[in-house]
Amino acid sequence: MTSPADPPNAAGTSGKRLKLLAVTACPTGIAHTYMAAEKLAQAAESLGHGMKVETQGSIGAENVLTDNDVSDADGIIIAADKDVDRSRFVGKRVLVVGVAEGIHHPERLIERVQSAPVHQDGGTGDGSGGGAAAATGAGAGKQRGTTYKALMNGVSYMIPFVVVGGLLIAVSLALGGDPSAKDGLAIPEGSFWKHVFDIGVIGFTLMIPILSGYIAYAIGDRPALVPGMIGGWIANTGELYGSEAGAGFIGAIVTGFLAGYIVLWIKKVKVPKFVQPIMPIIVIPIVATTSLGLFFIYVIGRPIAWIFEHLTSWLGGLTGSSAALLGIILGLMIAFDMGGPVNKTAFLFGAGLVSKNPEIMGMCAAAIPVPPLGQGIATLIRRRFFTEQERETGLAALFMGFFGITEGAIPFAAARPARVIPANMLGGAVAGAVAGLAAVQDNVPHGGPIVAVLGAVGGVPMFFVAIAIGTAVTALTTVTLMTLGKSADTAKGAKGVEGTKGMPGVPSPLAPEPVLAGVGVGSGSGAASELGTMGGAVATAVAPSARPAAAAETVGATEKADTTVTPGGTRAHSEPDSEAASETGAEAGADSDAGADSETRAGNVLSGHLTAATVTEHLTADTKDSAIRELAELLAESGKVADREELVRAVFAREDQGTTGLGEEIAIPHAKTDAVTAPVVGFARSAEGIEWGSLDGTKARLVFMIAVPEAAAGDEHLRILALLSRKLMDGGFRERLMAADGRQEILRVLGEVSA
Repeated sequence: MTSPADPPNAAGTSGKRLKLLAVTACPTGIAHTYMAAEKLAQAAESLGHGMKVETQGSIGAENVLTDNDVSDADGIIIAADKDVDRSRFVGKRVLVVGVAEGIHHPERLIERVQSAPVHQDGGTGDGSGGGAAAATGAGAGKQRGTTYKALMNGVSYMIPFVVVGGLLIAVSLALGGDPSAKDGLAIPEGSFWKHVFDIGVIGFTLMIPILSGYIAYAIGDRPALVPGMIGGWIANTGELYGSEAGAGFIGAIVTGFLAGYIVLWIKKVKVPKFVQPIMPIIVIPIVATTSLGLFFIYVIGRPIAWIFEHLTSWLGGLTGSSAALLGIILGLMIAFDMGGPVNKTAFLFGAGLVSKNPEIMGMCAAAIPVPPLGQGIATLIRRRFFTEQERETGLAALFMGFFGITEGAIPFAAARPARVIPANMLGGAVAGAVAGLAAVQDNVPHGGPIVAVLGAVGGVPMFFVAIAIGTAVTALTTVTLMTLGKSADTAKGAKGVEGTKGMPGVPSPLAPEPVLAGVGVGSGSGAASELGTMGGAVATAVAPSARPAAAAETVGATEKADTTVTPGGTRAHSEPDSEAASETGAEAGADSDAGADSETRAGNVLSGHLTAATVTEHLTADTKDSAIRELAELLAESGKVADREELVRAVFAREDQGTTGLGEEIAIPHAKTDAVTAPVVGFARSAEGIEWGSLDGTKARLVFMIAVPEAAAGDEHLRILALLSRKLMDGGFRERLMAADGRQEILRVLGEVSA
């Protein structure tokens, strides 16, 4: 590795053949990762340069760059929409862009890397910082993606702390707690369950700094982790700025983003070369931590303390007003920030009056479990709206809600604040109002159904009615807002596609990658992603182009991800190069395939995963949902489907992550699910076409469905998708598939896929 003090010359200025490196990665690591790798390698070869590409896909890093590779490199291109460790590239010219840039403008990137800034330790190579912020040059909409990815990165790391801490607290309260008018559910000091409780409290205490720290990390890379975590701890420790309650998860989100962007700003400051080695480990963390901490204590913390004090006084003036009105206000406050200053104000107000006016604590106690119970119910009634990690968190939230742990809903609120927080507040207000009207009493400063079970509540039936109604309101409102949000996103995506239709090389802003449901979720999405939230379709990442070779240039992306172009311009690869066949041999292959080996091909389509039993000439369905159900019925003919309805649900869940309509009249709905006992592929044609939300606006006429068991979902589904994506980009193959007469002819044409 070269020294930062000895930067390379501006590559290519003398017309020499360059030795270039690249790293490609995307959040799901299936299609875009390999397509960008192939495009960059092809561009380097056409320009007479050597290039080695490392792919960081869902099956791990391949063709990994060695120290010798880096030492000899004239420049490094990082085309990624996820964090890539850049510390190994110190002293080299590094260009950091989004993965879509690697697909659409590889020649331009090779030109830009020749004058890219020299990467310094802790920097990014593009002058913009690290982490998720690295995806530069991808358009104005990328900032929103950066913000979302940073938020989801923090949430994904926070969830285990919420679950472990919350469940340990809940179990210790259930088995070791006794109702007390002073302390709520009190656990005797020194007891076994008190120790379990304390361990759970540590988990809950850490979840706020973790959220803040990993938001900062996604923005500013490793130097931002410490200031982010310490900032989160300060935000959650109200004593530091004169408040009885900390700022909670909302404060952690604020400190996370502040820490990340403070670090980015410091990185841009020019410093002497002898200072550069200590910048990421000493200077940046210390300066960022100190400035952020003092800023929060003196600037942000004081207003929080003021709000806490005046909210308490204001609530005191409402004690003689309408019980329903007071219940609504307390319910709104309890559900707003779930452990933050507003929540704590309402709770401490009720707890302080528990011996004089237990009806006020009754309103709080009814509202306390509503957010986690409502979000948990939402994950059950609309499972396809949530990632696998969120569904598991939803079950834990139900458990925490029963024991009055409002923080169980924080992961959902942090991931979708604009949809979840209003739903929580509406449900909390309803629960508080019902409890207030029914004069429900809670004689201990604690909430949730557990206090009624332990005999601390007066008016138990109406207490449960209030909780049930509030929970239902929160769950239904959450689902409704998410449904409306998805509809708006779909409409926005369609509008964006219409604006770029017919413009070669213009990527869609909404191009979710066709991953099997659950793959890559929660690892920084969101995501799921949100995310996820996230990526692009196998084929739609390359917009329709007037160039006949565009599809052929792309089809080998997955199979040739570890391509190395030697300095002499020749391509070295571990597998035979099939690009020529995909470009020029398609029609000729049709004639030769009609010969003696057609029967062999027909019986061995996609390694036997697609058979005559799972092929139909005509889809009767005219909508996407009905087509998915019809294809699930078709797959059941193979005998490999154990639960047809679960298969349909899993495919719908994948569609909710983003359309599987690839464009070019193709759709590949798919799922990773134990509803099937073995990998199975089905195929059907639609004469009229089905609206699938394809980003090029075409209706799907060629529809494949892939279903793979959880245990076999790794390499197998990648291999199947790779084979299909290669062949389906061949226009001649698609024409032959549409024109095939009869099931056997269709099988013969599909036999080319396994060639």
